[in-house]
Amino acid sequence: MDKNINDFFSNKNTVNDISDSERLQTSDYLAPIKAFARTTYKSIYIIDYQKKGFEYVSDNPLFLCGHTAEEVKEMGYAFYFKYVTESDLDLLLKINTIGFDFYEKLPVEERLSYTISYDFNLKNQENKKILINQKLTPLFLSNDGKVWKAICIISMSTEHNSGNIKIYKQGDNTMHKYDLEGDFWKKVDKITLTTREKEILQYSARGFKINEIAETIFVSPDTVKFHRKKLFDKLEVANITEAISFATNNKLI
Repeated sequence: MDKNINDFFSNKNTVNDISDSERLQTSDYLAPIKAFARTTYKSIYIIDYQKKGFEYVSDNPLFLCGHTAEEVKEMGYAFYFKYVTESDLDLLLKINTIGFDFYEKLPVEERLSYTISYDFNLKNQENKKILINQKLTPLFLSNDGKVWKAICIISMSTEHNSGNIKIYKQGDNTMHKYDLEGDFWKKVDKITLTTREKEILQYSARGFKINEIAETIFVSPDTVKFHRKKLFDKLEVANITEAISFATNNKLI
């Protein structure tokens, strides 16, 4: 079956006319988002579900695939059809369906507190695949509780394959992971780090070597190595660079 842009817009989240009172919510809301975009290496864009397009795209090159931010904004969802790999385009449509099915069951007053995270491949201008992570969080709801605008934050993925679909609520110590093979959500505990693991990550992110960390936190280098090994196993990563990226992307530090 041929896919088209409307496939990304669920009947369960149809946003029709927006009232003047609803529009007042968004008065100059892009200013702080643009300021944030200037301070981060991550790409940011805003989806408008009523207009079925992108309202804002930051100029970080990670998401642009060689285009300007304005060009990607004008392309909107056509960008996905051009630059997302075919199998991952099917994945995004699947995520769209299961995400809104999940969202529809939430109390309206809690809906702005949830974020969905997943990984998919983009083909860059050299036609090379880049695995990215996208976190999508609702910004504004319509009066009947539908997602009107959402912010998407893009970073390099720390995973090895696409998928890895997770939904988590701000301040909650559990999250929902989607089992693609079994086609169901399962509730799991979030990863938590010990104080020592956080210290090692924070100093590593600042460029400290093992001996320097050991001296700073008054332990032996072997103790630092022990905690790093436990940290790598917990995060399922191979090195400290991947650990820092994973912890940052998942707000563990």
